[in-house]
Amino acid sequence: MQEKNVQGKKKQGNKSQEKKVQGNKSQENRIQGKQVQEGKNQGIPKRENKRPESRAVKGVRPEQKQRPEQKQKAAKFGKPVLKQQSGQNVEKGKKNAKKSMCPVMRQCGGCQMLDMPYAEQLKTKRKRLETLLKGICPVKDMIGMEDPFYYRNKVHAVFDRDRRGNIISGIYQENTHNVVPVEKCMIEDQKADEIIGTIRGMLKSFKIRTFDEDTGYGLLRHVLIRRGFESGEIMVVLVTASPVFPSKNNFVKALREKHPEITTIVQNINGRGTSMVLGEKEHVLYGKGYIVDTLCGCSFRISSRSFYQVNPVQTEKLYTKALELAGLTGKETVVDAYCGIGTIGIIASKKAGNVIGVELNQDAVRDAINNAKMNQISNIRFFCNDAGRFLVNMAEAGEKADVVIMDPPRSGSTEEFMDSIAKMGAKKVVYVSCNPETLARDLAYMKKLGYKAKEAVGFDMFPATEHVETVIMMTYCGDKRK
Repeated sequence: MQEKNVQGKKKQGNKSQEKKVQGNKSQENRIQGKQVQEGKNQGIPKRENKRPESRAVKGVRPEQKQRPEQKQKAAKFGKPVLKQQSGQNVEKGKKNAKKSMCPVMRQCGGCQMLDMPYAEQLKTKRKRLETLLKGICPVKDMIGMEDPFYYRNKVHAVFDRDRRGNIISGIYQENTHNVVPVEKCMIEDQKADEIIGTIRGMLKSFKIRTFDEDTGYGLLRHVLIRRGFESGEIMVVLVTASPVFPSKNNFVKALREKHPEITTIVQNINGRGTSMVLGEKEHVLYGKGYIVDTLCGCSFRISSRSFYQVNPVQTEKLYTKALELAGLTGKETVVDAYCGIGTIGIIASKKAGNVIGVELNQDAVRDAINNAKMNQISNIRFFCNDAGRFLVNMAEAGEKADVVIMDPPRSGSTEEFMDSIAKMGAKKVVYVSCNPETLARDLAYMKKLGYKAKEAVGFDMFPATEHVETVIMMTYCGDKRK
């Protein structure tokens, strides 16, 4: 359940030959009919030591010509209903009988299940878990959403120009650095869509050029927007190739006049020839430079680079279940490995004796410490370290932990980390996984260490995509290697 600065796909060939261009209807038909190979998702920054944010989904709004019926379907809120074709199209057969809710679904590749009925999506994901965890533990029903649309509170858009010189914003097409123009995305916050469209429209009047990866010229590379689910606070991050931002004060003023709901604006400087979205240096152009949101009754400070769940509705359900499985009584020592900005550790601290949070990302640790102070939590400590190495050191020093909450990256945990859990004598382990394949592998190893998985509960954190989040409770039953 973690994020990192997201890496884009490797450039393939000359960019000018790769870009998809908005054109007449015949061009659109060719583009929409083209199959795109599925690959890793991109376009969203993630936590350095957690799973790539691509694990979530890509998705950064398209600015693309659409046929009238497509516009109507994309703009519809809630559960969109596909329009039934009539006349000649019906007579042409099944090929033209049904069209996707999203006009760029095939080019984007981020929402593999968008056109599948939601109930069917949940069944498919549960079946995948049952297949992978067969013989390891039973799988409960998937916990889904009441409204599986527009749930992402973090939106990333890459800016570019098409062959005609028109400014576009959207996402990288699968396995390329071609920008697919996006105006609306069915799974991302609608207000973020609107703000990105406003910024795109302002660039020409302010004579701001988009960054060109081939020539290295231009200023604006990306726009990142984060919105507090409960607080409603909005952060806009303008990622530029240079610290020099002409007329930035006037630009900020004009943007805020159009969107007074924006609470902070940050300029992030990324002048490197890299696929990483965010750079190391930042300047606050307006507001506090961060937003605050509430999760499970606790407040959290969120900066541009810190990890925070993109689907807070499902996150509350997941964290509640994880702590329910942990069965804390108020006396336990809990280790929150890969803790990010301290969300689950701070929530757990209300029911634990003391909590130790471990995170490699310095920005996240800084936020975690501030979050503990903000919530007046005194029984939690945070350490900036690799989670695996930290647990090894704890075990070697003879320190003990009663419960370990582990939330590793998509690559899963390491044998060194899991060995340390056993050496520390942890009686319970709560494993939060974003990758069922590595989860099954790690559970098999934990079984050799004497840990038995009780049950698996799947959470649909990313509707319309193939991704599955799972919570597993393990208890120590004796080392099978002895």
